This record gives sequence, structure tokens and C-alpha cells, in this order.
Amino acid sequence: MTLEHDRVGAVPQASIGAAETGQRAVLELQVATLQQLFNAMDPAPFRERDLDPAAVAYILDWGRETRAGQPLALVVTLSREPATPDSTSMLRDAIHTYFEHRALATRRQLRQLFRVGRISLVIGLAFLAVAIGLGEFVASLVGRENYASIIKESFVIGGWVALWRPLEIFLYDWWPIRAEAKLHDRLGEMDVRLTGNSVATRATL
Repeated sequence: MTLEHDRVGAVPQASIGAAETGQRAVLELQVATLQQLFNAMDPAPFRERDLDPAAVAYILDWGRETRAGQPLALVVTLSREPATPDSTSMLRDAIHTYFEHRALATRRQLRQLFRVGRISLVIGLAFLAVAIGLGEFVASLVGRENYASIIKESFVIGGWVALWRPLEIFLYDWWPIRAEAKLHDRLGEMDVRLTGNSVATRATL
């Protein structure tokens, strides 16, 4: 991938380069300077600064296309400055810290989703019980049996509709979030290599 966006707020032009070395998926990212990988609007020091949103988006899209559990590696090439051991270590720490924080935030989101699901399930079951009882009561007040049956079924259907949201959470909504957390874990542990004009330095955990 090549990023060129010297002006703050400019849209980066990018081309993706990815490969597999043995069992490791490798993403190659080329930038003019190391600073381009970081959010220019973040006043924090480099090691604590957020990564550039465009770079994060490309890394995440690439990571989603790799096999689950496959080791990952990132190779960053600087076209306008050399790579030093200090800059390599700084980039490694920044990338690992960023995605570790993303993994923690995603797991908090998952726990919150399950909490909403449990509360919604209790509410849905209580509403279903009330709907069934109310349907039986109203049906008993109706003389004609076919009308009474329609009324009871309508209340039961309404009660089951109340369970739609918790069922959606426990059947479908949770697993994409869990997969995203696992991807962030892998990105937070990936090998990071930085190369430049005159120095090529490798940083690993």
C-alpha cells in the first residue's frame, strides 16, 4: 500500500500490496514519512498518538481478508527518510498499543450487547407471559369460538414479536463483534518491520 497525503485532511491515494510468507500474511505499506501513519490532529506524542484513520481502515480491511488465526506482519517502507531502531520501536509500540485498545473497546461493546440481550430477554419473556394470559382472558369474553381463537393467537404472536430483539442478539449480532475483537488481538501482536532510505530495522514482540 502506498499512502501519499502530505496535506492535513487530504484524501490519500493508495495501492495495496499484500503477500503470504509461509503461514504469515504480510501487508506492505509505503509512506513518505513516518508521521503520515499517525493522526495529524492528535496532539499526543507519537507513541501515544492515534494512527491515521485511512491507514487503520486499510489495515483492518486487509486483516479481515486473512484466515482466522493466521499470523500477521506489517512492512512499512519510508521513501523520504531513513528507518532507525528508535523509530521502528516507536512504530511497533504505537501499532500494538492502538489495536490492543481497540480489542478492549470491542470486548466492552460485546459485554454491553450481551447485557442488553439479557435484559431484553427477561422483558420479552415477561411480555409473552402477559400476552398469553391476556389473550386467554379476552378470548373467554368472546362468545364465538372462531373469534376467540383468532384473539388468542394474535396475543401470542405479539408476545413472540417482543422476543425478536434478544433472539437477534444471541443468534446473530454477537459473533461479528467477537470476530472483530479477535482481529484486533492479532493486529496488536503482529510483527512490524520498518525500512527506509538507508536503514532497515525489524521489530518483533
